[in-house]
Amino acid sequence: MTNTQDIPTQEQLNKLSAFRQLLYENGLEQARDAQFELIDAILTSCHIRSFVELSLSPLHRRNWSSAYAAIENGVQDSDYLTLLFSYHLPREPVQVFALDATKWVHADAHTLSGLVLGPTTNKRNIQPVHVYSMLAYIPEVISSWALPISTERLQPDGTEVQLGIRQVEQLCDSSPYDNLQVIVADGSYGNHIFLKGLQELSCAAVVRLRRDRILHGEPLYGGRGRPPVHGKRFAFKEHETWDTPDEEVTFEHAVHGTVHLRRWDQLHAKQDATVPFSVIRCEIHLERKNPPDPVWIGYDGPTNEIAQTIWEWYNMRQPIEAAFRFRKQHLFWTRPQFQESERCDRWTRLVDSAYWMVWIAHDLAQDHPLPWQKSLSKLTPGRILRNMGAIFTQIGTPTKAPQTRGKSPGWTVGRRRTRPKRHKVVKRGKKRVKLA
Repeated sequence: MTNTQDIPTQEQLNKLSAFRQLLYENGLEQARDAQFELIDAILTSCHIRSFVELSLSPLHRRNWSSAYAAIENGVQDSDYLTLLFSYHLPREPVQVFALDATKWVHADAHTLSGLVLGPTTNKRNIQPVHVYSMLAYIPEVISSWALPISTERLQPDGTEVQLGIRQVEQLCDSSPYDNLQVIVADGSYGNHIFLKGLQELSCAAVVRLRRDRILHGEPLYGGRGRPPVHGKRFAFKEHETWDTPDEEVTFEHAVHGTVHLRRWDQLHAKQDATVPFSVIRCEIHLERKNPPDPVWIGYDGPTNEIAQTIWEWYNMRQPIEAAFRFRKQHLFWTRPQFQESERCDRWTRLVDSAYWMVWIAHDLAQDHPLPWQKSLSKLTPGRILRNMGAIFTQIGTPTKAPQTRGKSPGWTVGRRRTRPKRHKVVKRGKKRVKLA
C-alpha cells in the first residue's frame, strides 16, 4: 500500500471523488440516485438485521421504499463497471488475479430462479444456493484485499469452469495495460478444460491439481506405425514414474520455512494431449519433524518464469477467501432476501462498487482500534470501513436531493393481485445408472 504521507490529502480525496462521480454518471443508469445512496448506506451501517434497515443510515436521504425500488427497477451498465474497475488497477508489470466461486444460501426461496442444490459451509448441509464466480485482483501476498473485477451468477446449465473462462476473456479484452496477467485458482479449475480455454489468451494460469492425478509426457515416435498420442506415464502418487525434474530448487521463506520445488514441463492429461502444461511439486516447512503434505500445481504461461515465481503467484490466491467473508459479514452481501434472482445480481454489483470505495479510501483512513484490538500499520478493510462516514462528509455525494412525491394513491381498485412465479430447485450432477 502507498504511505499516506506520500500523496497529498486533497489528491486522495479527488481520486475517491472522481471514482464516485464516474460510477454515478456512467455505471448506474435508471434509479441511479437511489442505488448510489444504497452504496453509501452499506459503507456507513454497522449492523443490520434486514435489507430495509439500510434506509436508516444518515446518508440514505430517501424514503425506505426507494431502497426496494433501487433493486427492483435499477439499471446498471455491467460492462462499464468492469472497465471502471480495470482502469483503477495499480499499474504493475505483473498483475495476479484470483478466480473462485462462493455460495449465497437461499433457504425456502421458491420465487428465485436458477437455484441449485449445493453444500454450504459445513459441507454436509445441502440447501438451495446461488453460485457466484468472482475474478478479483490481488494487490499483495499477505493481506485481506481482493478487488472484484467481475462477479457473475452461475446458471444451472453451466459450470464454474465455463463461467471462469468467460470472465478471464472479458478481463483480457478490457485491460487498458500491456502486461502479464496471471490467473490463480484452486482445485476446481485444475483440469485440461480450464487450461485449454485460456490457451489463446494473453495470460498465464496457475491452478492447484489433485494429488491423485495421472498425466503423460511427450510421445516418442520411433518412425514406424501410427505416431503415439501419449508419452510416458506420470503418476503423482508413484515416485518411480517421475523423470528427472526440469527444475529443482530449495530456499528459505519468511512464512513457509524451508521450501523445496520440483518442476516437470510438457505434461498433459489423457483426455486432451493438445494442452501441455508444467507441473510443480511444492513442499513447505521441511524443517519441521512432520511437514504438511506436498501440494501439486499446474502452470501454463511464459516458459521463462522460474518455479519459485510461479509458487509465489499461487500463494496470492488466499486473500479472496477473506474477501468473501468481509463482503458477507460487513458489506451485507448475502443478508437481503429478494424475490427475483436478477435483483440479487444488481445488489452484487452495488456491493462490488462499495468494496472498491473502501480500497480507494485506504490512504485516507486512520486506525481506530477498539479497546481490545491492537493498532495496525497496514489497515484491513474492516478498519478502513470505520472511516467511511467521516470521509464522505468531506467529499459529499453526487446524488440529487430527494423530491417530494406526495401521497401514494395505493393499490388501484379492481387490479388483480397475483402471486410471484415459483421455480423449482435444480439438482445438478450426473445421474447414476441403475445396475441390473
